[in-house]
Amino acid sequence: MNDQPGDPGYEETQPFGTSFGALGPRPDWTPPSAYPPPGSTAPLPVSTPPVHLERVSARPSGWVWPATAVLALVLGLGGGVAGSVIYHRTSDTSASDGGTGSGLTSSNVSTAAPIKGGRSSVAAVAAELLPSTVQISAEYEGQENGATGSGFVIDTNGHIVTNNHVVEQAADDEGPIEIVDQDGNRYDATVVGRSPVYDLAVLYSDQAKQMKPAALGESVVLHVGDPVVAIGSPLGLSSTVTAGIVSALQRPVTTGDSASESSYINAVQTDAAINPGNSGGPLVNMLGQVIGVNSAIATTGGTTGGDQAGNIGVGFAIPIEQVKVTADQILRTGEARYPVIGAKVQTGQRDGSGAEIDEVIEDTPAEDAGLEEGDVVVAVEGQKVTDGIALIVSIRSHQPGETLTFTVVRDGDEQDIDVTLDSEVG
Repeated sequence: MNDQPGDPGYEETQPFGTSFGALGPRPDWTPPSAYPPPGSTAPLPVSTPPVHLERVSARPSGWVWPATAVLALVLGLGGGVAGSVIYHRTSDTSASDGGTGSGLTSSNVSTAAPIKGGRSSVAAVAAELLPSTVQISAEYEGQENGATGSGFVIDTNGHIVTNNHVVEQAADDEGPIEIVDQDGNRYDATVVGRSPVYDLAVLYSDQAKQMKPAALGESVVLHVGDPVVAIGSPLGLSSTVTAGIVSALQRPVTTGDSASESSYINAVQTDAAINPGNSGGPLVNMLGQVIGVNSAIATTGGTTGGDQAGNIGVGFAIPIEQVKVTADQILRTGEARYPVIGAKVQTGQRDGSGAEIDEVIEDTPAEDAGLEEGDVVVAVEGQKVTDGIALIVSIRSHQPGETLTFTVVRDGDEQDIDVTLDSEVG
């Protein structure tokens, strides 16, 4: 994954996608890719020593966890200023051969748990998932195989899911991309579509039709402490299996695909060892079902000589629910969309009092609903909102077209305002 530098208060890390704004002090994170981490993005609110969020691909990458660092804003603003809740429309999505037009369906996707209760073990999970997991090599900075990451077969039509940052530059440069199966066979792959905002990409390889699709589970049924297994190609070591537990759920994590973009999601946090090269690989439950896509790790900071920092037991995965939605959009239309309301929000304030609206854009859902500058959003759909990042993550957990009830405080009075989410490509 390739993170973009430029986020205030962050170390260089790889992006995961961006949209709303910057936050206060946070730790630095690095995505689990095989590249040197590029730059970092928005962090999560936490109370721990400085950490870096980085992507985990074999090339530069960077995630940011809003904790004790400053988030990078969508518009490239510094921490403490307003971040845009509306993302710039992009044309990053590129269609290619392999799009089915039918999306993900019950006929081409597996959801049944391959492992029954009594057989559950790390060895059983590995046996089920290794045949479905691939190493990905992509052009980076003009060098073939300059970027490496991981991915997994998602359906019977030859489609593979990985992180956008793993193939981003190859897609932009129309450079070569290869997948490597469990037996070391290499096959050409093409990009069907990408989502910089959610750091996801769908690839197509004709040979992948002969590979076993991974079973897709649910992250919403996870509990903190549940055992999980991560599979991928850390540091270029293909077919590597590590195990751990779910350390936390709904972690607001941010990654940015450029110095002026930042994205926030409710990630699954795990202590399973994830390192550069793991980006895009599956995080799996003990029934053999994929419950997330490994995308970022926390590190203690930069290293000497420009080397990418490694795992310290804090990794993040994109929930499988978002993966399914984004992959389905890409396979149906060639592009992915994410929800927006058309407002800017203060992200530097972290006193737990709510998210202050800094600006309402004209002709947007926010204006149509009656939101005003200075409004403080304290809840969405009855769920407490503590700051700007929490508001962004809350919106991102829904889909365009949904109508959400925002509880806001205006001039000391609390009121409910219904906002229908719009969408942007990204």
